[in-house]
Amino acid sequence: MTQELNINLHSPKILSAAEFEKIRADFSKDSKIVFTNGCFDILHAGHVDLLSRAREQGDFLVLGLNSDSSVRSIKGDKRPVTKQQQRAFVLAGLACIDYVIFFDEDTPYSLIKKVQPDVLVKGGDWTVDNIVGRDIVEDRGGQVLSLPLLPGYSTTSVIRYIRENEIE
Repeated sequence: MTQELNINLHSPKILSAAEFEKIRADFSKDSKIVFTNGCFDILHAGHVDLLSRAREQGDFLVLGLNSDSSVRSIKGDKRPVTKQQQRAFVLAGLACIDYVIFFDEDTPYSLIKKVQPDVLVKGGDWTVDNIVGRDIVEDRGGQVLSLPLLPGYSTTSVIRYIRENEIE
């Protein structure tokens, strides 16, 4: 018999956009805020590698996390595999991430306006010209980066492997 554990899936790193806006005012003017975003449905080495390299671009890494409804809108009704609070809790546990903020829209454009990052980072499957929020960051004199992906790692490939090997 499996016993369900009552685990507290909260972290001081998981904030609302409004909560972040309040603490952002306390940052030093010299602090460099880095922003990235994604679904992070099944965390894998490719994600951790990208997030670690994103964090190296500044003083704080803010991760915009697609809410469950946002993931469903983008990826279909069978996703996310992992619910938003679980995804946020796991991501908040990474030393390279300073803050996790949910967004419900298909893109983080509104959240990027609120965060006002100095550096905007996405994985190499995005060209700089196609990165959402590029205009916001560049208009402030910031930098937009597309970092190379760790080859061979993707959530889709993990899901495919599980399905093909009938892993439960």
